[in-house]
Amino acid sequence: MPTGIALRDAREQLFAAAERVLLREGANALTSRAVTTEAGVAKGLLHRHFADFDDFLVQFVLDRIGRIEAQAIALRESAGTGTVVDNLTRTLTDLFASIALKIVGLVISRDAVRTRLREVTGGGIPVLREATDMIRSYLGVERERGRVAADADIEALAPTLIGAAHLLFAGGEDTPPATGEVEKVVTTVIADTAV
Repeated sequence: MPTGIALRDAREQLFAAAERVLLREGANALTSRAVTTEAGVAKGLLHRHFADFDDFLVQFVLDRIGRIEAQAIALRESAGTGTVVDNLTRTLTDLFASIALKIVGLVISRDAVRTRLREVTGGGIPVLREATDMIRSYLGVERERGRVAADADIEALAPTLIGAAHLLFAGGEDTPPATGEVEKVVTTVIADTAV
């Protein structure tokens, strides 16, 4: 970036570049040089906006967690429409077919980033924890509407759904599972609870 030229929304430009690198090459390829090269900016730009590269990665992950929160609102608003299985299948597919799966790998592979994120978000693995909260909240609304059994253990169902979907998507390398595979997992997990 030539000196003296203002860059509009540098943070988002750097986050978008990080996402592209992460999707294309994985967590090991995510370096400050790779991000700034992908963004087409000078390396110093990243360090003007973030304390260090780990700080950048933490802020990047937090930004992407914000997308899960938006998805959670949409999922709760879908309660009472369609079927519970269809709503969960669509949500889990959207979640893990997106950058979320790669971000989980990034968080797991970088101890310093994971530690900093836990200080901000609490325990558990960031992204998976928020995704579990999203499913738990949705199942709670569906239980209130009578579409999930009143005695359904949503505290157990939510992490089971997230874990099963994560394994399904992570096991497929670069080929995501078919919708029918995700639906089969969801149907199996909630078989005794859907009304």
